[in-house]
Amino acid sequence: MLLLRSTLFQILFYLSTFVLMVLFSPVFLLPRRWGWWIVPFWSWFNLALLRFIVGLKVEVRGRENIPEGGYIVASKHQSAWETFALIPEFPDPTYILKRELRWIPIFGWYTAKFRQIPINRGKRSAALAEMMIAAKEAISEDRQIMIFPEGTRRPVGAEPKYKFGIAHLYRDLDCPVLPVALNAGLYWPRASWMLYPGKVLVNILPPIQPGLAPDVFHATLVETIETATAELSEEARGEARPSPLLADLRPAAAD
Repeated sequence: MLLLRSTLFQILFYLSTFVLMVLFSPVFLLPRRWGWWIVPFWSWFNLALLRFIVGLKVEVRGRENIPEGGYIVASKHQSAWETFALIPEFPDPTYILKRELRWIPIFGWYTAKFRQIPINRGKRSAALAEMMIAAKEAISEDRQIMIFPEGTRRPVGAEPKYKFGIAHLYRDLDCPVLPVALNAGLYWPRASWMLYPGKVLVNILPPIQPGLAPDVFHATLVETIETATAELSEEARGEARPSPLLADLRPAAAD
């Protein structure tokens, strides 16, 4: 039954995404802000699919920590879940994403329309300069820059590998960074077809204000996100039907 539900969701996820992109294609004729509602609608739709097909719910904590204006959102990255599920939490987000996503028909057009920030990871120095220009423009427009500091999804319990690029952004943009911890990887593991029922916990933590030295900021960010993420994983052990991935995750008390 679990395999059937996972398969049904995966099929509907990609099928509905394609149908919605085609159905809402007239948005390309509208100003960006007028058509933005389509993106959180897509997120809510997929969260509803997860809830009713897989039995996967979500609980978001710490919304009171969200500041106004422009800032960086630095999220833990364990799953495909957070790539779309966090969108409705912020008024006007823009993701830093790999340039190759722009080449996907229709989907790539939407990323361009809503001014997401592409980065060419093959040209590091030039890519960083181009990204910084786009990021400064986004902050000046009071947008929220969404970034996964580890760069790629990491398995639950794996050693964190935060890239230092987030510290450069923090220094040069001179704006708050909002850390986000989550445990989505317990229910939608990376590189896995299977999804598990339960409740994804998200903790939006107090923002790190500008002014720290880059190395101090980086260490603070890693410790803040990783500590909160470990706590959310431990809390998940109390679920009525805990994720089977917890069986291979050593309890924090054993450290």
